[in-house]
Amino acid sequence: MEALKIISSDSLKPELPKFSIGDTVKVHVRIKEGEKSRIQVFEGTVIAKKHGGISETFTVRRVSHGVGVERVFPIHSPSVAKVEVVREGVVRRAKLYYLRDRVGKAAKVKSKF
Repeated sequence: MEALKIISSDSLKPELPKFSIGDTVKVHVRIKEGEKSRIQVFEGTVIAKKHGGISETFTVRRVSHGVGVERVFPIHSPSVAKVEVVREGVVRRAKLYYLRDRVGKAAKVKSKF
């Protein structure tokens, strides 16, 4: 068990910013197309964080052309190049799944000033 802790602590990314549920973030994702690689930005609201340690993931939601799109990113994945916090949100829940049912201004999260 100690060996697993040592291996997982070595492979954790220390440079990720601290973000929480309700924050609006830009996730820079490496996409490999054939032999070329490029970075694509996915911006949205963090609606969930799950697990912990090496297997921690977070879910980002945005509305694109009237359709809700959610992506789950492993925090310590090499495909996640960078995470930028655009705006901090004020929420009172650990999971914001209720935003899936809301449309327009009702789907917004209050921001810190």
